[in-house]
Amino acid sequence: MTWRPRMIALDIDGTLTPVGSNEIPPAVKAAVTRAADHGAHVVLCTGRSLIGITAVAAQLPVSYAVCSNGAVWWDPATSSVTRRTTFDPGPTIKTLQALLPNSVFAVEKTGVGSLSLGEFLPGDLWGETRQVTFEEMAVPTPRLVMRWLGHTPAELSFAVRELELPGVEWNVDHTEAWLTAVPPNVSKGTALDELSASLGISPQDALAIGDGSNDVEMLTWAGLGVAMGQAPAHVQAVADEVAPTVLEDGAAQALNRFFP
Repeated sequence: MTWRPRMIALDIDGTLTPVGSNEIPPAVKAAVTRAADHGAHVVLCTGRSLIGITAVAAQLPVSYAVCSNGAVWWDPATSSVTRRTTFDPGPTIKTLQALLPNSVFAVEKTGVGSLSLGEFLPGDLWGETRQVTFEEMAVPTPRLVMRWLGHTPAELSFAVRELELPGVEWNVDHTEAWLTAVPPNVSKGTALDELSASLGISPQDALAIGDGSNDVEMLTWAGLGVAMGQAPAHVQAVADEVAPTVLEDGAAQALNRFFP
């Protein structure tokens, strides 16, 4: 019998849409819809905060959403947050401030926006943003993001090559000088493992598609992990297959093999 995934975990930026966009190409939208029509559970699995997925989720037949790299779970059927795991961002902010001068920080206010320490670039943050003091920032949050202003992703990756951040999981973006931290033992992979178990679906019956460092755990967890064509080499290396790029509707091409 031909294998067909029962769960499809989809990254957003660089997978469903160009980075930072909410516009899903028609071919991708049609492919995801066909998969759902065949009974597959479609799960958005993203580093975006909950407020950042609203416009994307509204365009697709989504069964569930895993936001903030696994720290926030959202059920679209009830429009409710079903899990929100938090950590104290204060120590991480202090460590990064000492290492990376001119860095700015934001903590997530789930479903609302962000509190920021310093000013981000226009379009960086989803929802409402309010600048606050360090003391106001150091409150439990599911997600901390940092941008190193005036620097490239390569410069950031080099600067943090030996960095240790106890008590958090963290990764560096490959398209911007951007670092994301979430609670310990939280990732897209751990979230999907627990979510799939609750649905009675084995990882071997899951397809995951993504393009970033925060997708590595997800791609290795799934029975079939597909990296996008523009993904960095270390992400492509852990995937089972590599699809065309996001500009070539790579996610649609990957899905069309199983849901023509």
